Amino acid sequence: MNIRTVHDFPRRVRTIDTEWIVLADGTRLAATIWLPEDAVQDPVPAILEFLPYRRRDSTVLRDRQMHAWFAGHGYAGVRVDMRGSGDSEGILHDEYLPQEQADAVEAIAWLAAQKWCSGTVGMMGISWGGFNSLQVASHRPPALKAIITACSTDDRYADDCHFMGGCLLNNSIAWASTMFAYGAQPPDPLVVGERWRDMWLARLDDNPLMAATWIEHQTYDDYWKQGSVCEDYSRIEAAVYAVGGWADGYSNAIPRMLAGLPGPKKGLIGPWAHAWPHAAQPGPRIGFLQEALRWWDFWLKGIDNGIMDEPVLRAWMQESVRPATTYPERPGRWIAETNWPPENRASKILHLSDRALAPERSTCEPILIASSLSTGVTFGEWCPYGLAGELPADQRPDDGRSVYFDTAPLPNHIEIFGAPVVTLDLASDKPSAMIAARLEDVAPDGSSTLVTYGLLNLTHRNGHENPEPLELGETYRVEIVLNDSAQAFPAGHRIRLALATAHWPIAWPSADLATLTLSTGSLSLPVRTASPLDERLTPFGEPQEAEPEPYTVGKLAGRNRTITEDPMTGETTVTVHRERASYTLPKIGLSFAADSEEHYRVREGDPSATTAETRATWRLHRDGWDIRTKTSTRVACTSTTFEIKATMEAYENGELVKRRDWDRSIPRL
Repeated sequence: MNIRTVHDFPRRVRTIDTEWIVLADGTRLAATIWLPEDAVQDPVPAILEFLPYRRRDSTVLRDRQMHAWFAGHGYAGVRVDMRGSGDSEGILHDEYLPQEQADAVEAIAWLAAQKWCSGTVGMMGISWGGFNSLQVASHRPPALKAIITACSTDDRYADDCHFMGGCLLNNSIAWASTMFAYGAQPPDPLVVGERWRDMWLARLDDNPLMAATWIEHQTYDDYWKQGSVCEDYSRIEAAVYAVGGWADGYSNAIPRMLAGLPGPKKGLIGPWAHAWPHAAQPGPRIGFLQEALRWWDFWLKGIDNGIMDEPVLRAWMQESVRPATTYPERPGRWIAETNWPPENRASKILHLSDRALAPERSTCEPILIASSLSTGVTFGEWCPYGLAGELPADQRPDDGRSVYFDTAPLPNHIEIFGAPVVTLDLASDKPSAMIAARLEDVAPDGSSTLVTYGLLNLTHRNGHENPEPLELGETYRVEIVLNDSAQAFPAGHRIRLALATAHWPIAWPSADLATLTLSTGSLSLPVRTASPLDERLTPFGEPQEAEPEPYTVGKLAGRNRTITEDPMTGETTVTVHRERASYTLPKIGLSFAADSEEHYRVREGDPSATTAETRATWRLHRDGWDIRTKTSTRVACTSTTFEIKATMEAYENGELVKRRDWDRSIPRL
């Protein structure tokens, strides 16, 4: 569904290209503000988005499309560069630090005190901005009345891009590479003046290697607990609207927060990847800005529009589809729940026996699980953004590398909604091992579509704070909670549970090449019964947005993924080439371009030969000013350490300005 660009609004909009928010320590944060022309005479609430992603060039297109739309409907849309990013002063040392949260609390107080502000503030964001909206809300700034958090999480360790079930995710390395590149960028001389070069050199001198920081913290310690609002939901008093998509890496937090937050809350989960719902794929897209406006009107203006009388959670029940790495839309329908956990849901228990999933428990011979280290290559991206080729392919190649269990053909259509749970009785012949569980929809022709999955580092079987090595040959009962899902299985299809000891390149292999012995197990499915409420839902509006900042496109964003297998060496390499959209912004005379490559290598029979390499090149250019940065990170391992090497080079008008090198060895837990 196309997005309609809106040109005429109830209130005329003006833009403050750069406003300075001066913090108590003297640091100045740069902000762009869109607000009604008459806001000083008729003050409006402010909506803050607080990000490290360069408001003037990197996110300017989508920022204006959203915040100018809100401004036209009677709000001040405020986009702030965080400390040490874009044109703001200071250094960005890491993600979600207490300093970041304190800065945002100060920014909220500053906004509330402006003549054009009514004194009430909302905060919203997607991904990083969704995280810090929750974190800042936990500090209870007086003016903050409500937030919208999209594609985020309440748990920085167990449900972010760094670790899953105690397994190190390669997305942590890829994301660290992205932030490595962001941290090497200068402020704009047109904004900060002649100080730009000194500010840039300071950033280059202190640009942190976040990959090393994150890998240093391999358990759920105080580093991760800081900023994980699941530690104490009661600290959040502002109203929370939590938004996500089934194709995204972040959707599990929404059901958790709906169950745990004591205050006002709503949830929305569509079929979307990592993008705002009015612009996301897979579709259908919705009029999300109109939905957000209803939320802001209720909580920031006190307009009783009935939004809080509606179901607490609305989600897209996905119909069965053939496996494909790209879907423009996912067929399905909207469903709703008035409470979470829902009342119209029951657990359907299926038992593992003789390579089958059956309602009845039966005895079976022990089954060995010892997967190829390349198992998982059909999975796709941990966090898709809606680009072509990111979603899981047909799972049959990986099923052949796994041990799997199928139901008989289903006699009736069934639907699941929530988190499936796999319980296994396992023994290992090595002190460390991992288990990956994939839930799949198998069509009569044998094609297999991934529905959801979960991972568990078996040394974390009793929790993520204190890993415990496996005693050789001892049988343990372990539980793998799969990612939440809403999925229909048609009659005649089979439900498949596939188990493997690897999930590459999503997760780093265990240090040991283990063989697991499975004795018994079960799969618990959260089966949902259709509710009459589903049929009474009001349709969402058509997607809208304001005009983007004028620009000319050089190249559209894209990605290319290749898998190379060498049967002579046993090496499998997954290469991902990512190209950000390149464009020129005539208003500020600046051109922006960036691309990166990732190479993930694993060698059969040798987990210590595993490597992940990333390289990125970014360029900012205007007449007489050309900035190019090159960053690279390589993570390798032994059986006892992670080995990290990194390089950063920064060029001004073709001349090397700064080079830094890192070489770190981190003990492996």
